[in-house]
Amino acid sequence: MATRRTMAALLVWLFSVGAFFLSSNAQELPETYRKGVDLALAKLHSLSGIQDHYVFLRSVSKSDYEMGFDVSFFYHHFYLKPTTCEKGTTDSSACEPRNDRPLMDCAVCYKMHRGEIEPEPKPYIHCLRKPAVTQAMTAGRLEHCNKLGYSSGSTVLLGSTGKE
Repeated sequence: MATRRTMAALLVWLFSVGAFFLSSNAQELPETYRKGVDLALAKLHSLSGIQDHYVFLRSVSKSDYEMGFDVSFFYHHFYLKPTTCEKGTTDSSACEPRNDRPLMDCAVCYKMHRGEIEPEPKPYIHCLRKPAVTQAMTAGRLEHCNKLGYSSGSTVLLGSTGKE
């Protein structure tokens, strides 16, 4: 009987640590990157084939390039985690992470002016379930984001100093 209580207490503690990790990881994300994640989440949740509510899990890589005059380009590769909540949920605090579904692997790149994402050039958003992402797709994402930077006359975005 004591073993069951100990196991139950351990499971509750592990879940609490996991929930804390999810929420604390999202809080560490700078606002400039958070806006790109929000853009990806909005697009993902607008798709009819997506039934789960997703939350930010962690960054894989980030890069930014400051052009001056309050203009910057951002590249962000990150994972989203499915939750037990249905898409359309506005408050994620009650959503528990699902471990029976794959992570969503996302990459976004966009131009910001004075802290806001610019509509031109159009932000690039690419999300797929993690097992489906190939090296060719990853290379394609990087190529597309580099072209986004070139279309605005900037240097290579991904050639700048990255942050992990």
